[in-house]
This record gives sequence, structure tokens and C-alpha cells, in this order.
Amino acid sequence: MENITIKINGMEVSAPKGSTILEAARLAHIEIPTLCFLKEINEIGACRICVVEVKGARSLVVSCVYPINEGMEVWTNTPKVLESRRKTLQLLLSNHDRKCLSCVRSGNCELQQLCKELGVTDEDYYDGERTPSVIDDSAVHMIRDNSKCILCRRCSAVCEKVQGIGVIGANMRGFATFIGSAFDMGLGETSCVSCGQCIAVCPTGALQEKSQVDEVLAAIADPQKHVIVQTAPAVRAALGEEFGYPIGTNVQGKMAAALRRIGFDKVFDTNFSADLTIMEEAHEFLDRVQNGGVLPLITSCSPGWIKYCEHYFPDMTENLSSCKSPQQMFGAIAKSYYAEKMGLKPEDIVSVSIMPCTAKKFEIQRPDEAANGVPDVDYSLTTRELARMIRKVGLRFTTLPDEGFDSPLGLGTGAAVIFGTTGGVMEAALRTAVETLTGEELASLDFNDVRGMEGIKEATYPVAGMEIKVAVASGLGNAKKLLEMVKSGERTYHFIEIMGCPGGCINGGGQPQQPGYIRNTVDIRALRASVLYQSDKENPIRKSHENPAIKELYGTYLGEPGSEKAHHLLHTSYVKRTIN
Repeated sequence: MENITIKINGMEVSAPKGSTILEAARLAHIEIPTLCFLKEINEIGACRICVVEVKGARSLVVSCVYPINEGMEVWTNTPKVLESRRKTLQLLLSNHDRKCLSCVRSGNCELQQLCKELGVTDEDYYDGERTPSVIDDSAVHMIRDNSKCILCRRCSAVCEKVQGIGVIGANMRGFATFIGSAFDMGLGETSCVSCGQCIAVCPTGALQEKSQVDEVLAAIADPQKHVIVQTAPAVRAALGEEFGYPIGTNVQGKMAAALRRIGFDKVFDTNFSADLTIMEEAHEFLDRVQNGGVLPLITSCSPGWIKYCEHYFPDMTENLSSCKSPQQMFGAIAKSYYAEKMGLKPEDIVSVSIMPCTAKKFEIQRPDEAANGVPDVDYSLTTRELARMIRKVGLRFTTLPDEGFDSPLGLGTGAAVIFGTTGGVMEAALRTAVETLTGEELASLDFNDVRGMEGIKEATYPVAGMEIKVAVASGLGNAKKLLEMVKSGERTYHFIEIMGCPGGCINGGGQPQQPGYIRNTVDIRALRASVLYQSDKENPIRKSHENPAIKELYGTYLGEPGSEKAHHLLHTSYVKRTIN
């Protein structure tokens, strides 16, 4: 690729032709501040925070979209530039709800951080009419407060361009502009799938998940309740970021210790039910292949994807695996098998999940998710909510010892832990399905073709005289592309994995929020995924069907995969929805 040379703050910088000033500056280790910019998602130059001086230009230019050219001279830190940025921040604050101490993003707000860095202490410099605080809490999973919105449009960009949904956008004009849904609908009235990607990219506290931390703490304090918790694999790969650990740090041991000290009666691992999911899903896949069932079989672990399919591809709900997600399978087993072992009534168990996902809050309220006459899972908290809970009860996370999970629902395999990244469910299922079909041990357990952060991955594997064609998609925009190819006949597969969030659960809408400059320059998804692959590699048991706790469950309680009892507890149904 051809490089061109420019000067930034008097220093020569070589950057690829076609780069923006922002990109070139980063090569020189200069971070120009941004608010609206998200690489390849929201490159609209709306916020004007990233302005710089360019020799010969009539005015300051927006560095995130301004291309470089040979010999260009740029200054990023002149008094004119710094004053412009300060004025922009003052104007943003002029109609902003400035109750920072009570805001969920205080201390982790990109607007607040920029004000600190640029010395904007006169928050009421342009004090004028405020954007009214009209709360939209119609959705199960989140709350919108437009009084904290800065109109950066990150949320609408990720909803439309990445997820391919577009249920939110800019309404009205001028000062009256606000982000919302069409026809003044509440988000809960739309075809929103609860993925939470809009929350993940929001730079302020305008968007947040509905917190159930207080309800969970109240349940823990109730002596009549037996409160258990399960933690999804992706949580351990990201929770540490909330407490200053580098991205890609496994904090499983400290997480378990924290949950035990918060007061949960038992601390379990969703990896157990991920292995259980594989047993049921692999059995379902083999049954469909061998007995002429509906193909391709599509995984059902991601509730955001499930709701998307119900809204946008209702004719393909028959392709969905009938298996509940690991979260829901865990809840069903906890209130049946575990309840019987412990001599507890299902209604006396409070089942809590810690998930990287906001759509899980929607999933626990779905129909056909109450196998024992009570909800399989009572509360679903995000990774961020867990971090807030840890702080709220006064735990010093970084000094906690490393502890393990409780038995019997705390044992998971390497196959289970990789559920948290795109391709992981497929790989785990293949390990079990291939060995079941062939009756032989796999020489290698790594299915590298389905690994990686590409939006769509395809592979063909020769198994027992058959050519098994599989595909993996992450992010709903990619899911749409893949399914349209399937419907048109352009592609034919036996098995498809779809995750609602780009990269899978490691990049879920409930994971720790990273500022734009990190999201734009660091492969967060790959770093978090590396934690899970390393855990898989180090686990002495790497196949779901070899989990001794799962063998015990089938041997003493469920019978065989796909049995009547297993089907009652572990399988579900779907709803054909319309688009709003």
C-alpha cells in the first residue's frame, strides 16, 4: 500500500494513502479526542470535538473524516483548536442533564472525561433551555433518558448499520432533535431485539440497562429464599475491565469469590448447562440429519438472535433448535434436579444469572420458559450490574482470593467455555456430534475454520461418509445476509450458528463499556475471546459429552438426550412476530 508523508505538530508522519488525519495522528501516538466517531460504523463528523488546524484551510477541519494528502501540515493542539473543543463541550453541556453524581456512567462517561481533560469546569457557561428528561422505560431490558443524549448518533448507527434493524434514529429538527423510534413509539413497542449494542456504544448515561441489583440483594437478605447464581463464560473474560485489569484478563476465581461474599447460597457456572445444551442440540442435529428433519438446524443460544428471527424471518423459526439457551436450561435443572437433591421447593429457589447480555432480561420473561411452574430464571444481571453490585457491598475485588464454583452445577468443560465467542457453540457441537457419528475420538478438537471475528464463516467437514456443511454468523446484519443466501438457494448448510452480537457474547450489550478511542484502536473482541480459548485449552475435559456431572444428570435423572423428561425441561417454542 502506498504511503504518503505529512507533518503533524511539526513531526513527519508516514501513513497509508486514504487515511484520515485522525488515523495518521494515531500512528504518531497522538490521540485526537472524539465523541461521535466509531470506525466503520459512525463516521459522520457530527460532534466537532476532533477538529484540527490544517495549513491553508479556511477553517478548522474535522479530523475523523478529513483525508490526508502529500505534504499536508496539521496542528492538533494549538490554542485555537483547544478553545474550539472547549466551546463545543460547553455547548453540549448547555442543555445536558448535569446530575453527574447520580448518573450510572459517572466516572466512566466520555463526555465527563473530555471535560476533565480539556479543563471545562464552567459547566453552565452557556446555560439555556434544557432537553426535557422524558424517560422511555417501555422495553424490558433498558431505559432511555434523552436529557443525557448528545446526539452523537452512535446508537442509531450501530442499530442500523451493524445490526440491520434501525428501530431508533433522529426525529425532528434543530433544537427539538431527539433520538427515538418512529411515530413516538416506546422502544418496547418496536421490533427491537434487546441486543443492547446501542447501550454498549453510548458515550454518556443516555442509555442504560434496567438494573435488578436491589431486587437480587433483597432476595439474598430473605432467609426464606435459597438464592443461587450462574455466570456465563464471557463474563469472566470481561469483568476485570471494571476494576482496572487489562482487556483479556481472566478473573474467574475472583468473580466466584465475590459472588460468594455477596451472599449467594451457591455459586454455579453456566458452563455446566452449556455442556447440557450441546448434548441436547447435538442429538437434535443428528436426529434431523438422519431422519429427514428441517435443515439447516440453527442454534438457539442467543436470545437477541431468536427475537430477531421471530420478527424478521418468522418463516424460518422451524429451523431453530428447540433447545433452550444455557441460561434457561440451568434454571430448569436448578428448580428440578437440584431442588430435589437439596430438598427444596422450586418456588423457594431464586435463580439469578450473570450474563454479558441485555437480551437475557427479555428471555427470562418469554413464554414456555417455566418448566417447573415457576420461571426458570428469576433475575438476569449484566456484567456491568455485577460490577456495580460488587462495589455496592464494599468488596475489594482486586484483593480477593481465587475460588472455584460449587457442585454439582459448577463443572463445565472446555467446549462449554468457548460458547462465549462466535463459532464456539458450533465448535463445541461438532466435537460431540462428530464423535457420536463416527464412534471414534477426534485427533484434534480445534475446529479453526469456525474461529475468528469474521462476520460470516463457512466450513465443510467430512464425517462418517457425509459432507457436513456449516456456517457461523455474528451480528444481526451478517445473520440477515447469511439467511437471505440460504432462502435464495445460493447457499446450502446442515448446521448454522448465529450470535446476535458481533463477535458473540464477549461483545454482548451487557459487557463493560469501553470509550470510543479504545473501541476504534483495540481488538476488544479478540482479546476477550483469547481468554476463553485459553481456558478451553487448559481444561482437562474438552468435550461436553465427557462432563461427569452431565453424565450423572442423564444417568440418574433425565435418561437419554431428547427423552420426554429432557424435552419437557430443556426445550422451548417460538413465536412468529410482526415488524413494528
